[in-house]
Amino acid sequence: MRTLSVSFAAAVSLLMVAGIAEGQKKSSSDAQYIAESLSAAPKMIAKNAAVVRIEKDGSMTTLRPGKNGFSCMITANNRMCADANSMEFFQAWAKHQSPPDKLGLTYMLGGDKGASNTDPFATAKTADNHWVVTGPHIMILGPGAKSLGLPSNADADPSTPSMMWAGTPYEHAMIPVGSGPAAKTGSAKADEMKK
Repeated sequence: MRTLSVSFAAAVSLLMVAGIAEGQKKSSSDAQYIAESLSAAPKMIAKNAAVVRIEKDGSMTTLRPGKNGFSCMITANNRMCADANSMEFFQAWAKHQSPPDKLGLTYMLGGDKGASNTDPFATAKTADNHWVVTGPHIMILGPGAKSLGLPSNADADPSTPSMMWAGTPYEHAMIPVGSGPAAKTGSAKADEMKK
């Protein structure tokens, strides 16, 4: 009987240790995710922003509540921090629905991994979808963005302000705010075109 009690206690102890280790691993990965997500925004925005994670089933988990109306996340390996109107815009885009008629602001100070400049639903670069990689930028979404008078060329220069997804319901302004590698590549491309 004593052997059974010792064995049971050992098994419970192992499960507890495994549970604690898993909890520490999850909390460590959550902490890393939170830090990476918040790096998308200026510190004054990140300080009070919520952090959310989009799960595999499309649901959203709040890892940290916010106080300023911005939600930071990582989606498609891109870090972004979006206000409430932008979140509505992105939800409509994800569902292929009409976006709200509201002005939205999204920070992507880490730049992006690239997207089609003409097809809102493209998931990879093709020969004709005008793929563009943009350095640190902000996005202005909604009808106000369309009135900025920015160029809407299919082959946008990512180092200058322009409209993305022009002519679609998801058209929005891309405003570079730094000199990341993509912006430098875009400048080189623009210089080549001038020659």
